[in-house]
Amino acid sequence: MSIEAGVLYIVATPIGNLGDLSPRAVETLHQVDRIAAEDTRHSAGLLRHFSIDTPLVALHEHNEREKSAVLLQRLSKGESIALISDAGTPLISDPGYVLVRDAQEADIRVVPIPGPSALIAALSASGLPTDRFCFEGFLPAKSGNRRKQLESLCDEPRTLVFYESPHRIVESLVAMVSVFGSGREAVLARELTKTFETIRHATLGELAQWVVDDANQQKGEFVVLLRGTPAVAEEEDREGQRIAELLAEELPLKQAAALAARISGGRKNALYQHLLQKKQP
Repeated sequence: MSIEAGVLYIVATPIGNLGDLSPRAVETLHQVDRIAAEDTRHSAGLLRHFSIDTPLVALHEHNEREKSAVLLQRLSKGESIALISDAGTPLISDPGYVLVRDAQEADIRVVPIPGPSALIAALSASGLPTDRFCFEGFLPAKSGNRRKQLESLCDEPRTLVFYESPHRIVESLVAMVSVFGSGREAVLARELTKTFETIRHATLGELAQWVVDDANQQKGEFVVLLRGTPAVAEEEDREGQRIAELLAEELPLKQAAALAARISGGRKNALYQHLLQKKQP
């Protein structure tokens, strides 16, 4: 392949197994004028393994706005640049959004070089529905914000996918059990493509207890997947709506929706939205 001048290449790199770097990615990294890397020290090892000596520049969450402007100038002058993250596909819970957005706005061509992604790898092996899914990335570090985000997903019917780090995996799993219940079908994918790769399918409560009891399962990088909320039958939806409408004659809409959900087993958020629509002239 031939590298084009003034093009930004988004290059996926291995999430563990170096054999997953595609020949096209290797050739691209060899031929571009410069590589923008999330952590140049980390990426230097990968590049040495493939005998790539292309100059590196750091582009991470703390300098992205400043560095993006510099890289755009280089691109506009005809340099070809590859963007990589520490592992996997750039921009997926990693830096790069500002650079790509600004490049698009400046009519600079952006070319993806696809490859590994922990999100897709975990989803493909999970055994959970893959036709529709909702990727939430990393949950907030603070417990209150974490719980609030999880609660906002209580009625989500799609498969839920989260990333998590080793120092927060126990707290996050415990919070998920509290919000979604211990019986929710779940999968924990750890250290994908690496020596200690683990993909465990169980209930959410069982997974949380397993990780709490085994310190070895608290190491590495994680993808947590949950089956979405089961769809409520259409007739149950209608019954919940009927109850909510009656209650809304005497109660505030949110209170009516919450009480109707408890009575009918319906989804509180869906019932509240129904009441809002009914209220509109």
